[in-house]
Amino acid sequence: MLQILLVAWLPGALLLRLPGRSRAARAALAADERIFWTVLLSVVWSTTVVVLLALLGRYSFDRLLILNALIAVVAAVAGRQHLRLPRPLGRLSWDALVPAGLVVLGLWLYLPPAEYVIGGRDPGTYVNEGIQIAQRGQLVLTDPIVASVPPPFRDLFFPAHGTDTYYGLRFVGFFVQDPGAGLVVGQFPHFYPASITIGYGLNGLSGARQAVGVWTILALLAVYFAGAWLFGRTVAGIATALLAVNVITIWFARYPNTEVVMQAMLFAALLAIGRALDARQWFFPAVAGALLGIMLFLRYDAVLPIAACLAAAAIVPVTGRRVGRSFVTMLLVTGAAGVWYLLEPMRAYSAYPLMFTRANGGWIVAVGMLVAWWGVPRLLARQAVARIVTVAVPWTLTIAMAGLAVYAFFFRQTTGSTAYHDAAALRTYAWYVTPWIIGLAVAGYALTARRDFWRHPAFFLTFTTFALFFFYKTRIVPEHFWAARRFLPMILPGTLLFAVALAADVIGPRGLARLIGRRNGSAIGSRTTVLVGAVGVIVLAGAATPLAASYWSASRAVLHHVEYAGLIPQLEGLAARVGDRDLLLVEARNAGTDLHVLAMPLAYIYGRNVLVLDSAVPDKRAFEQFVAWAHTRYARVLFLGGGGTDLLTRATHAESLGGTRFQVPEYDSPINAYPNAVHAKEFEYGLYALTTGPAQASAPIDLQIGGADDLYVVRFHARERDGTDGRAYRWTGPQSFILLMGLQPEARHLIVWMSDGGRPASAPPATVHVALDDEEIGAVTVGPTLAPYAFDLPPDLATRLSARQDPVRLRLRVPTWNPHDALGLPDTRDLGVMVGRVQVP
Repeated sequence: MLQILLVAWLPGALLLRLPGRSRAARAALAADERIFWTVLLSVVWSTTVVVLLALLGRYSFDRLLILNALIAVVAAVAGRQHLRLPRPLGRLSWDALVPAGLVVLGLWLYLPPAEYVIGGRDPGTYVNEGIQIAQRGQLVLTDPIVASVPPPFRDLFFPAHGTDTYYGLRFVGFFVQDPGAGLVVGQFPHFYPASITIGYGLNGLSGARQAVGVWTILALLAVYFAGAWLFGRTVAGIATALLAVNVITIWFARYPNTEVVMQAMLFAALLAIGRALDARQWFFPAVAGALLGIMLFLRYDAVLPIAACLAAAAIVPVTGRRVGRSFVTMLLVTGAAGVWYLLEPMRAYSAYPLMFTRANGGWIVAVGMLVAWWGVPRLLARQAVARIVTVAVPWTLTIAMAGLAVYAFFFRQTTGSTAYHDAAALRTYAWYVTPWIIGLAVAGYALTARRDFWRHPAFFLTFTTFALFFFYKTRIVPEHFWAARRFLPMILPGTLLFAVALAADVIGPRGLARLIGRRNGSAIGSRTTVLVGAVGVIVLAGAATPLAASYWSASRAVLHHVEYAGLIPQLEGLAARVGDRDLLLVEARNAGTDLHVLAMPLAYIYGRNVLVLDSAVPDKRAFEQFVAWAHTRYARVLFLGGGGTDLLTRATHAESLGGTRFQVPEYDSPINAYPNAVHAKEFEYGLYALTTGPAQASAPIDLQIGGADDLYVVRFHARERDGTDGRAYRWTGPQSFILLMGLQPEARHLIVWMSDGGRPASAPPATVHVALDDEEIGAVTVGPTLAPYAFDLPPDLATRLSARQDPVRLRLRVPTWNPHDALGLPDTRDLGVMVGRVQVP
C-alpha cells in the first residue's frame, strides 16, 4: 500500500498544493475531481520519472520510490503549513457516486487482462518494452546476446537492413541500433511501457498486464469530468457509462495499447484548458501544456491534439479570455523534449511518419500553422474581424462536419486513390456505436458547436481534427475489428458526449424546463426546477437504456474472454527447460509458424539467451561454424522449431528433446467483417539439441512425417494425428519440401505415403509433382486413402546427390484447396495433400 501511495497519490497531492493565486480555485474544486487530479497527476509524474531515469540508464523501482519520497519530504519541510489547501474546500456530494461507480464498473469489467506477452505485434512489444525497463533499467537496452554474436554470423540472425535509422531487427518490435555494442531499442515510444514498468514493480507480470486497465479507468474519469465541465454531470455520466460498457472499450481495457492512455491524458488536458478558461491562473494551463507535450512520448499522432489546442489558444482571445502563458511555456518545454526523443532514441519509429508527413505536404501545413499562430491573434485584435470570426467559425465547422458526415456515410466509395477501408471508415465505425448514434452525434455537434464552441474551442477543434484525419485515412492497411482503435482517444467518447448532449437538450432537464417554461409563459420556480431536473434525468437515462442494452449485448461476447489465456504457464514451462547457460535458437519468421513470437518473452521477460534465425534456409557453412563457436560459450545449443527449417548438414546433428502442443483462445478477426467466435490458436514445437561432429554416413532413409521432423520439413502445416488410427501426418502447402539426409548412391526408389485428405469434388485433382533438387522424377494423382506412391530414381541422379554434404530437397508441388472457401469450415489453410512417411530403401 505504501508503494502505491508513493507512486499514485503523493506526487499529485503535492502538485495540487503548489503555491500560487490559483490555489483557492483548486481547493474549491469538487472533492471527487480533486481526487481524480491527485491520482492522474501522480501516475503521469511517476511514469515520466521512469522514462527520464531509463533514458539515463538508471531506473530501478526502488529508485523511483526513493525519489518520490525525497521530493515529498523536501516539500513538506519547505512548505510546512503552506501545503494545506485554503478553505473553503469543495465537498463531496451525492453526484460523486457516478465517478465512484465508474471505478467499480471498470474493476469488474476490465479484469483479468489478456495474456498478450508474446511478440509479433504491438501489444506484446509494449509489454516487453516495459518489463525490459524494469529488469535492465534502460530505455536503449544493452543486449549482451546481440553484442556477443561475432560479425561473420550476424547475418544469420539480424542482417543489416541498409537504413540509417537502425541496423536490423532483434525481434519484431525491437530494433538493433549497434550490433557491436548490443544496443537495442523498442519500436514504440516508452511512456505507456514505463507505466507497465511501474505495474511490474508493484505486482510482477500480473501488474504489468493490469496497467492498461488502470489507464482505462483513468480515461473514463477524465472523459466524465471533462464532459461534466462542458455539458453537465448528467450528460457526462450517461455518456461515460455508455463508453464504459462499449465492446471496444472493454476489449482494449484488457489488451495492451496506447490509445486508452491517450484518451486519459487528452481529456485531462482538455479539462485543464477548460479550468484555465474559467479564471486567469497558471496551474491548469501548465498542466494542459505538460500533458499535451508528454503525449509525444506516447504516440506520434499526439501532434493532432497539440495542433488543435494551439489553434484554440490562438482564437479564444476573441471572447476576452486567454489560456495563459504557462500553457505555451510548458508545451514548449515538454514538446521540445518530445521532439528530441522522437528524432534521436526513437528515430526508427519516427522515420515512417516523417516520410508520410513530407509526402503529403505536412511540413507546409506545419509552417502555415506557425505563421497562423503568430498572425491570427494580431488579426483578431481588430474588432470587425473578431465579430466575423465569432459567428463564422462555429457555423463553418457545423456545416462542414455535417456535410462530410453525410458524404462519408452514404456516398463515399472506392476509387483509384481511395481504398475500401478508407471509403468505408465511417460506416465501419458504426459497428461500434450503431448508425443512429452517429446521426445523433452529428446533430449534437451541430447544436452544441453553435451554442458552446466559444466556451471550450479546444474540445471542438480536437474532435474535428481527429474525425477529419482518421475518417479520411483510417490507416495505411485495412484493419480487422479488434485492431481498429484509432477512434478511441477522442472520436468514440466525443461521439457519445455529443449524442447524449442532443438528447438532453430535447428530453433532459434543460429540454423539459424549456418546454414547461414555454407552456407557462414564464420561468419555472426553484422547486419545480428540482422536480423537472429529477424527471429529466430519469427520462434521459430511460432513453439511453436501450442503447446501453445494445452495447452490453455486444460486450457479453467478450466479457469472460481472456485473449491468449493459459499462454503464460506454457511460456514458463518452456523457459524452465532452457538453462541459464543454454543458447536457444528459434526458427525464422518465414518458417511457416508463429513460434518466433515466443522468442521475445523468453529473452526479455524470462531472461533466456535467445536468437531468432533470419531465414528458414540459413547459410549452411556459416551455421555449422556458428554452432561450433556457440559450444565454446554455452553449455548447450538448442533449437526450437515447428514449421520446418533447413539447417542440418552431415556435420550438424540434432537430438530431439521432446515437444509440446498447446492451444490458447484467440478471438475471430476477419478483415472488413464483424467477428463471430473464439478460435483456438495453436502452438506446436519441438526442442532439439544441436551439435557438430563427424559427417554422417549414408544409410537407408525412413522418415516419419508428423513425428520429430521439424528439421526435415519446410513449408508444411503443423503436425496432426488421425482420429481413427492415431497415425501422424502433415498437410503440404502448394509447394513443400522434405529434407533427405544421407542419400545412398545405390538408391533406386523413393516412396512417399500420401492422401488427398477427402478433397471435395469442387477442388482440383490432387496431382502431386515430385522432384529431387528441382529435377522432376514423376507425378501422381493421390487418392483419399493414405497409401505409398513409388517413384524411380535415375542412377546418375542418385550418385550425384549422394555426394552432397547438405541434405537433398524432395519437392512436392500440388494444387491446393481451402476448407473455408470450399465447405464454409473455420479452417482457412490452403491444403495440398497429407504426407505420413517418406522412404528411400
